[in-house]
Amino acid sequence: MAAFALSSAASAAEPRAAARTATFQNLIDCKGKTEAAERLACYDAAVSSLDVAEKQGDIVVVDREQARAARRQAFGFTLPSMAMFDRGEKPEDLDRVTTAVVRAYQGGDRRWTVELEGGAVWAQNDSEILARPPKAGSKAEIRKAAMGYFMNLDGQRAVRARRVR
Repeated sequence: MAAFALSSAASAAEPRAAARTATFQNLIDCKGKTEAAERLACYDAAVSSLDVAEKQGDIVVVDREQARAARRQAFGFTLPSMAMFDRGEKPEDLDRVTTAVVRAYQGGDRRWTVELEGGAVWAQNDSEILARPPKAGSKAEIRKAAMGYFMNLDGQRAVRARRVR
């Protein structure tokens, strides 16, 4: 079903056919068959091939919300390959992420490293001192700055930070 939903959305953007994988393009090509039995046989073979490719991890099918979630989760990394998620819509201009702290700890240099929900890990880049140490459940806001990122923990003064994982 997901493949058919994806195919109808993709057929609306027909000029993108060159970017399709052969397995997916074979499915799309079936719509050009005029004889019903031939068309059904084509669809059956193409769907079977698509199903095998998806189970083996050769093809990954995601919906728009999964693509948005992947883009949000990658916030802080420069990933030019994220453009594959931009089909059919202008990507949201993500300039900040707000989430909860899972764990926070200080290194020997007294700088904080913060693990966030979703698995992102951010490290403090400057030597600012936080008035209150962050802890599990603290609110973390990471936002783009002119040169890098700022991390704000529980509404305190923001510190410069970089994504490390």
